[in-house]
Amino acid sequence: MPLSRRDFLISGSLSLAAGAFSPLVVRAEKTKPNTPADFKDWESVRREFELAPDYVHLALFFLASHPTPVRQAIEQYRKKIDANPFIAVDSAIFESGDENIPLQVCRAIASYIGGDPQDIALTQNTTTGLALLYHGLPLREGDEILTTTHDHYVHHESIRLATGRCGATWRKIPLFDSYDSISPDEIAQRVRKAIGPKTRAVGVTWVHSSSGVRLPIARIAESIADANRGREENDRVLLIVDGVHGLGVEDPKITALGCDAFAAGTHKWIFGPRGTGFVWAKPAVWQKMRPVIPSFFSLEPFEAWEQEHEPQTPARAAWFSPGGFQAFEHYFALPAAIRFHQNIGPARITARTHELNGHMKEELTRMPNIQLYTPRDENLSAGIVCFDVKGMKPEQVVKRLLDQRIVASTTPYRVSYARLACSVVNTPQEVDAALRAIRDMA
Repeated sequence: MPLSRRDFLISGSLSLAAGAFSPLVVRAEKTKPNTPADFKDWESVRREFELAPDYVHLALFFLASHPTPVRQAIEQYRKKIDANPFIAVDSAIFESGDENIPLQVCRAIASYIGGDPQDIALTQNTTTGLALLYHGLPLREGDEILTTTHDHYVHHESIRLATGRCGATWRKIPLFDSYDSISPDEIAQRVRKAIGPKTRAVGVTWVHSSSGVRLPIARIAESIADANRGREENDRVLLIVDGVHGLGVEDPKITALGCDAFAAGTHKWIFGPRGTGFVWAKPAVWQKMRPVIPSFFSLEPFEAWEQEHEPQTPARAAWFSPGGFQAFEHYFALPAAIRFHQNIGPARITARTHELNGHMKEELTRMPNIQLYTPRDENLSAGIVCFDVKGMKPEQVVKRLLDQRIVASTTPYRVSYARLACSVVNTPQEVDAALRAIRDMA
């Protein structure tokens, strides 16, 4: 049997070389994390970020600013990689057991979202995760993917490209007709009624970046479970969730939502290293899927290639983590962001985010020339607030805010709104400053 790359690393000359330069070999960083006591108030959380203090930052969901523990972890890994790229990276990726850093990253994610580290694939962002999922589905000609009119471009495009390659079809449905009359029961019922005999997957977005609406994923999962009763295993409908704007805001135990697969970037609300993300899926889902990009992080496909045959075992999550060379110092530092959230406390983060955004929504509804689109009900919203100022285009609203050093954004959809997002780095005073600026426009 040919000697595998992993075996060579562990038992051969490279292992000896790594031992000779042990200070340079990358290990999972054991830097002391902040303790919960360090974050007894929100000012102490804000001090962890190097945000420009003369701006009010209400668009951090777009791309994270790294907090101190993440910056430190990135820098520590960068120094080790710069000192000896081959030994540092090769040992980190191909080490066995607890010294394998991709495994350590998966364990950190699993400690946050629940579930098994073996069910997590590491990606660079939500876009990559969705593409891996939809292109990995064993779709046949005539199969259908059902999605909604509310999803982002990359979600729709992942579905379009995947179905177009195999003769499958896809269809979009609205989940509600008006932002004033959103009902969790109606949303679930619409999904159930739209599922047909050829439907193989339903793709939804947990929190809509177009409006701030948060979907009742558990209710939708129940409706899909009802549709699956009596179906053969290969005909079962899967629930695929784009979860990027819920992760880091809502209860992180996404394995309890009832979905079959969940994709998210970790460089938004998690404040993780830029260019990191993951996909979680049930083991049965991974087993029926087909990898799209060769992976560096699983031995079975590599050994099958060496022996010139197809892999003999069912696919698993590690086969779907894209291989190739990446910004490893960012990728390896993701556990620092997870610890940062855990040390603050996920429940505290949820409560604070809803408190700030709830105040924003409540005050916007008091302004006569403001049209609020995000539900005031915190069970139907998260950390994004979308609105219009009557008589102004969203771009004008955002520019007027930026003139006062308040960073906002517009929703990148056919129908666009002005958009604000309060996170745990913001203060009530900053929220009030934004409200005063909007009130002056209205």
